[in-house]
Amino acid sequence: MKARVKWAENRTFIGKSDTGHNIVFGTKEDDGTTPGPSPMELVLIGTGGCSAYDVISILEKGREPVADVVVELDADRADATPAVFTRIHMHFIVTGRGVNPEKVARAIDLSVEKYCSASAMMAKTAEITHDFEVVDSAA
Repeated sequence: MKARVKWAENRTFIGKSDTGHNIVFGTKEDDGTTPGPSPMELVLIGTGGCSAYDVISILEKGREPVADVVVELDADRADATPAVFTRIHMHFIVTGRGVNPEKVARAIDLSVEKYCSASAMMAKTAEITHDFEVVDSAA
């Protein structure tokens, strides 16, 4: 895997993946605006995306009728430099008709504890917790 980051201006950067996708990111400018997510926000978003991908894949393989998955992340960072993540909580909201909560719990556990590379890396510095809710779209 390869990527490229180019400084655009001020505190704005453009990242390009080796698959050709671009993302604008950066930190707060002097005028208070931000060009996009910060690098650490991207790390947190990536962790949620990695785990959501796994959960969807596991539930689909188990033939669960999943219509939507949302992961809400809440994290704390160290006060000292480097300001690594020290706590990450992931709240999964899984929507579908008659989705089995036991299968959702198993899929999340497998993702966080076995399959998600991002959460495995984050677990080196952060306590990672998770919970979930199932929303029945038939209701």
